[in-house]
Amino acid sequence: MAAESRRAQALQVAVLDDTLTVDLVDGRTVSVPLAWYPRLAHGTPTDRSNWRLIGRGEGIHWADLDEDISVEGLLAGRASGESQSSLDTWLRSRKRAG
Repeated sequence: MAAESRRAQALQVAVLDDTLTVDLVDGRTVSVPLAWYPRLAHGTPTDRSNWRLIGRGEGIHWADLDEDISVEGLLAGRASGESQSSLDTWLRSRKRAG
């Protein structure tokens, strides 16, 4: 009998001052340091609360921060792969816009 392969899906997201916590459909909760995702870390509480599930819950998108995080990546313990140069450019663009 083949085991059913299911992709983990997010149900709810909470971004606190130092933690990103994602509740999954299967009852698990994953928490990772917010420092893993610098755009979230630099975002305002309003930016952080403006998220939506994408790919039927397989990912999370923050429109105000131009950030996408996959549930699979969270479960694998993968932090953001964004380069410091890219982050610096993004931070400068936010200062100009704000």
